[in-house]
Amino acid sequence: MSDDKFKPRLGRIRSKGGKQAKRFLHKVLASSALMGGISRSGGKSKFTGARIGRGAAIGRVLGSRDRHSGMRSRRAIIKSRYVKLAGKGRVAAQAHLRYIERDGVTREGEPGELYGAETDHANGKEFLERGQKDRHQFRFIVSAEDGAQYDDLKPLTRRFMAQMESDLGTELNWVAVDHFNTGHPHTHIVLRGVDDRGKDLVIARDYLSNGMRERLSELVTLDLGPRSDLEIEQRLRHDAGAERLTSIDRRLIRDMDNERIVTAMDRDPLQQSLRAGRLQKLKSIGLAESIGQGRWQLEQGIENTLREMGERGDIIRTMQRDLTAQNLKRARIHQVIHDMKSPPTDPIVGRIVKRGYSDEVNDRHYVIVDALDGRSHYVDIGKGDGHESVPNDAIIKVTPRQSGIRKVDQTIVDVAAQNGGHYDVDAHLRFDPGASERFAETHVRRLEAMRRIMGSVEHEADGRWIITPDHLEKASAYAVHQARDKPVIIDTLSHVPLDQLTYIDAATWLDRELAAKTPETVRDTGFGREVRAALNKRRQWLVEQGLANDQGSSVSYSKSMIANLQRRELLRIARQLSGQSGLAFQEAKLGEQVEGVLKRRVDLVSGKFAMIEKSREFSLVPWRPVLEKQIGKQMSGIMRSSGVSWAIGRGRGGPSV
Repeated sequence: MSDDKFKPRLGRIRSKGGKQAKRFLHKVLASSALMGGISRSGGKSKFTGARIGRGAAIGRVLGSRDRHSGMRSRRAIIKSRYVKLAGKGRVAAQAHLRYIERDGVTREGEPGELYGAETDHANGKEFLERGQKDRHQFRFIVSAEDGAQYDDLKPLTRRFMAQMESDLGTELNWVAVDHFNTGHPHTHIVLRGVDDRGKDLVIARDYLSNGMRERLSELVTLDLGPRSDLEIEQRLRHDAGAERLTSIDRRLIRDMDNERIVTAMDRDPLQQSLRAGRLQKLKSIGLAESIGQGRWQLEQGIENTLREMGERGDIIRTMQRDLTAQNLKRARIHQVIHDMKSPPTDPIVGRIVKRGYSDEVNDRHYVIVDALDGRSHYVDIGKGDGHESVPNDAIIKVTPRQSGIRKVDQTIVDVAAQNGGHYDVDAHLRFDPGASERFAETHVRRLEAMRRIMGSVEHEADGRWIITPDHLEKASAYAVHQARDKPVIIDTLSHVPLDQLTYIDAATWLDRELAAKTPETVRDTGFGREVRAALNKRRQWLVEQGLANDQGSSVSYSKSMIANLQRRELLRIARQLSGQSGLAFQEAKLGEQVEGVLKRRVDLVSGKFAMIEKSREFSLVPWRPVLEKQIGKQMSGIMRSSGVSWAIGRGRGGPSV
C-alpha cells in the first residue's frame, strides 16, 4: 500500500475476549482524567453550574490570572446578589432603590441620586417599570480599596459596566448610586436581568466571583498606577495587628500542617517580619501558641474565629456611629450585641435608635435599641421584607422567634391521625369541639405558609391537607428556615416618641405600663431613667383627668381607663375623617355586624384600626395584620371584645380571615 493512501475501517473495537478494548478504554479515560475531563475520584465530574451563562470563559481566565498575579494591582471588592422578582420581590426592589437613594450618602451629606450609562439623573420608577416583566435582577456593591482618591466615581462605574458589556456580549440596562458615607466609598449598581434581545440574562458564577473583581482592579490600576512598595508594606503592616481575618492569616492557614503547626520563616525578609509579628498578635488574643524552635501552633477553627472577630468589630463601630448621631452617650460596657448566631433570649423593650443594613447584598437588617434595662442592644433582625418600617424614636418590643416545633404542628398531626392522614377545619372541630373556627384557621395558615415557602405540604382539590408521617420533621425544617430569615418578632408599642406621650389624650404605651404595674422593672439608668420620668408625668396627668386616684403612697387606676382614652381618640379622629370624606361615622358596638369595603389602615396612638366604608357611613374597628392583603375588598364580620371575626365578600358566606 502506498504511504499516501489510507482507508480507515470504521466500527467498534473488537477482540475475542474484550481485553484489548478494555485496555484501550482505560488508557483513554486515564488520559482524559489527567487533562481534567473526568474526575479520577468518582468517575464523573461534579456539576456545579459555575460555568453556565455569559462570561464563563473570561471569568475562568481572569480567575486563573488572579491566582498567579503579583501584589501590585489595586485591590477591589465586589459583592453580588441574584434577586428573583416574583412575589414580594418587586416590592423589595422598590425598597432597595429607596434605600440606596437615602439621605446623607454623598460627600456633602445629601441624598443619593441614581445615574445610568448616559445620564446623571436616572428615574428609578421608570427603571422599575421597564423591568416589570423581568424574572430577576442583579445587585452589586462595587468598591475599590483606593476609591477615596476618586473625586467622582461615575466615570469609573461607566467604564466598568462598558467592560462588562464587552465581556458578556450584550448591552446592559442598569442604574447606580455612589455612596461616600463610610470609610470606603462604594457604588450600588442595580442591573436588569435581561439581555439586549429581551431574553433572561444569565451570568456565569465564575465571572461574578472572579471576572468582575479583576476587571475593576484593572481599571483602578490603570487610573492610579500599580501599588508602590511603600503602599504594599504599609497595608501589610496594618494587617499584622488587625483583629480580623487578613491575607497574612490566609497564608499561615495554607502553610500549616495537620497539627496546625506553622513557622515564621519565609524567603522574603519582609514576609518573615510580617509573619512573626502576626503570630505574636495571634498569641496575644489566644489564637496561637509558641511551641519552641520558631514553631507555632494555631488554634482550632482560627479562620472562623478571626472572621467573627472582624464582624463584631464592625458591629461595635456601627453602634458607636449610630448612637453618636443620636447624641446618646452609652458606655461600651452597656452595649449588647445579638447577631444572627446569638439572638436575644428574652424580649427587649426600648426606643429604636437606628435600623440599617447588616448585609446590603443579602438584604439583612439590624436594629439598635436603647432599652429599658439601661443598655443599647444590636439585633440582627433578618430579611428586611419580614418587618414593617418603623420610625426612629418609636418604642418597640423585640421578641426572639421560637425555632422548635410548635403546639400547632402537633395538633395538626393529631387531627390528621383521626382523619385518615388529612387535616381541615371541619376535622379539627370534630377533634376538639371546644375550639373555635377562627382558632382552627390559624392551623390552616401555618400549613399554607409551609406550602408556599418550603413546598413541603400539599392539599387535595377539595381543600383537605395531606399530612405525611414525617410532618413534624417538615415543621421543624420550616421553623429553622423562619428563624434564619426572621430570627425575631418586632412589635411597635408606640410609633409616637416618648417625649410626646406624657400629655396626649389617647391610650398610650405609658398607660398600659401603669395599668400593668410594671414600672418597677424599668432600670433607673439610660433610657430607663427617661421612661421613669415620663411615667411620673403621665401618672399626674391621669389624676388630673379623673382617670386615676392618688392615694398618697400609691395610685389606683380606673378599670375603664384604657378603653375611655382609646374611645376619646377614636371619636376625635373619626370627626376629622368624616370631614375629609363627607361620610358619617358609625361607631361599632359589641355583638353588631360590621360590613363594607376595607378602605385602608388608620394608625392612631391607641393602636391600628381598619376603616370600613359603606355608601354613606364608615366605621373604625381594630386592625389585624391579615387584613393587609384584603384592602379594597368587601368585608363583613361580627364585633367582639377580642376584635372582629371577618369574612371576605358580602354576607357571612365568604372565606374567613
